[in-house]
Amino acid sequence: MPSIRPLVLLAVLFGLSGVFAVTAPAYADDDPRVVRVGTEGVYPPFSYRDPDTNQLTGFDIEVMKAVGEEAGWDLRFVEAPFDSLFPALDSNRIDVIANQVTITGERKARYLFSTPYTYSHGVIVTAKDNDDITSLADLKGKTTAQTASSNWAQVAKDAGAKVQYVQDFGPGVQLVEQGRVDAIVNDNIAVLDYLATSGNDKVKIAGDAGHDVLEQALAFRKSDPQLQQEADDAIAALTKDGTLAKISEKYFGADVTVQGGSKDVDVKASDSRTRWQVVKDTAWPMFVGLVKGNIPLTIFSFLIGMVLAVAAALARLSSLRVLDWIARAYISVIRGTPLLVQLFIVFFGLPAIGLDFDPYPAAIVALSLNVGGYAAEVVRGSILSVPSGQYEAATVIGMDYWQSMRRIILPQAARIAVPPLGNTLLSLIKDSALASLVLVPELFREAQVTAAATTEYLPLYTMAALYFWVVCYLVSLAQGPLERRLSRYAT
Repeated sequence: MPSIRPLVLLAVLFGLSGVFAVTAPAYADDDPRVVRVGTEGVYPPFSYRDPDTNQLTGFDIEVMKAVGEEAGWDLRFVEAPFDSLFPALDSNRIDVIANQVTITGERKARYLFSTPYTYSHGVIVTAKDNDDITSLADLKGKTTAQTASSNWAQVAKDAGAKVQYVQDFGPGVQLVEQGRVDAIVNDNIAVLDYLATSGNDKVKIAGDAGHDVLEQALAFRKSDPQLQQEADDAIAALTKDGTLAKISEKYFGADVTVQGGSKDVDVKASDSRTRWQVVKDTAWPMFVGLVKGNIPLTIFSFLIGMVLAVAAALARLSSLRVLDWIARAYISVIRGTPLLVQLFIVFFGLPAIGLDFDPYPAAIVALSLNVGGYAAEVVRGSILSVPSGQYEAATVIGMDYWQSMRRIILPQAARIAVPPLGNTLLSLIKDSALASLVLVPELFREAQVTAAATTEYLPLYTMAALYFWVVCYLVSLAQGPLERRLSRYAT
């Protein structure tokens, strides 16, 4: 009967995963309605971190806070890359998007929109010495850099451009500056803020992206018409008492909240710190992101992943064919699909079938499954590397299957497995940076937030790499003593 125990172990682990499942908290009728607001935090002057306080601020943030106060909402802001905001809204991770979301026909078919609170127009950004592009018609056959889910990507496509996707506006400008793409199409206010903040004289506004005035609004799920109506009522009241106009004047020196908008905007730099100040101010938030995000994710994911790996390895070695098939299928799926896709399936996909995980548990589940799939073959190979005579000797002295595994085989296999499993652990430390895409605040996310506001990409990303390298180096140092300790099991 020992061969069925791995199956029992797998069943127990599956059951324990339910501990991570999240249920919506209940609120009393007289409590303020909790509304989760999705925003980038890397899109100045609309949504960014204040350089002095590191607090979320910007035009959209202040508008959202005013709407929340008027509507009586208890706001909880959730920062995520723009391409993750709509999946988060679809999977009930957030309730509204406040991030200069332009109303388009395609989006109106899927989402509800509030009354517009910003009116703007698009512009084309090119390299300073590029005089070939001055209008949308000139983009035909050219290459532009756009955020995948933004409306500007569709504008560029409709103009006949080839689109290269980037995570946010700043990296796209870098591609234009380096000559890797020909242009960017984006909101005129965001571009003016970038030019004022960065002082970049290698790019320019080459022309308008058409003559249409675009409308930006709050985006809601189709299933939340009441929330949309409350937002509309609040926006109407804020327009009437002049609150929206006051917020707009603060950021743009003009009222962009009236229909038609204003082209006479005066956008001041959202961040005027020196490079050294930026690096110094960001070092601590990045360290906190490492300690609170990457390290806990790595520890829990590796421990759970190793349990899965041992279970899958024993299942592969089991005499029961069904266990072998299950383990083979699990390993094949994990090793045959990208980790990023696995993260998105766990976080954004599983809620469709009732498995709803918070960001941290979702990241741990995905990372653990990934570790288990890769480490299973390492464990199995290490077990098979133990001489068969060890099994026979254990049997002769009266040990059963599990006793021989626990006392004889696994200790020797552990020594053999340490070097390859060390590589798995190092990869996991670095892969934890992907957790920011499923709303987990971590080290690299902090670097992205500040880099987007300051355009100091090289020093901040280099510092992020340094943090990861230091952690990986310390782990590598610990590997040697562990191997020596386990060497006592060598025969």
